[in-house]
Amino acid sequence: MTLIVDSQSIKGAETISKTTRGFDAGKKINGRKRHIAVDTPGLPVMITVTPADTTDRDAARELPGRLRLMQPQITQVSADSAYAGQLTNWSDDFLSMTLRTVSRPRGAKGFVILPRHWKVERTLGWIMKARRNVRDYQRLPQHSESHLTWARVFEK
Repeated sequence: MTLIVDSQSIKGAETISKTTRGFDAGKKINGRKRHIAVDTPGLPVMITVTPADTTDRDAARELPGRLRLMQPQITQVSADSAYAGQLTNWSDDFLSMTLRTVSRPRGAKGFVILPRHWKVERTLGWIMKARRNVRDYQRLPQHSESHLTWARVFEK
């Protein structure tokens, strides 16, 4: 089974404590970051919420570990270049999971659709259709993960 992984920075409401929020300097967002893993049709398999200042590489050590425990049949994970580095060797050695990174074409300017990666982008768009998901209002990251899971279950 193959999964596709990506992240999204979300603004946090005033109710979120400073210990569970961060500032994503690249997107200029003060809040949290959602790391989502979807299957090939685009259905979410796992959602992890971290402070926005957490890099994708740091969060990606936890996400494949949780995926391996909950979904042992997963053999491949596809991600963008933000997940590259020693993480590919680590996931192969310790988790027996192949992490493939997809890079932008050389010389490309602006937005470029990456192969198969558009499915996770579409899922993030579906999540953002609900008004309540545009901003993170939950006090704890675990509550935010549960809320997003329930939102996906009850979406039409």
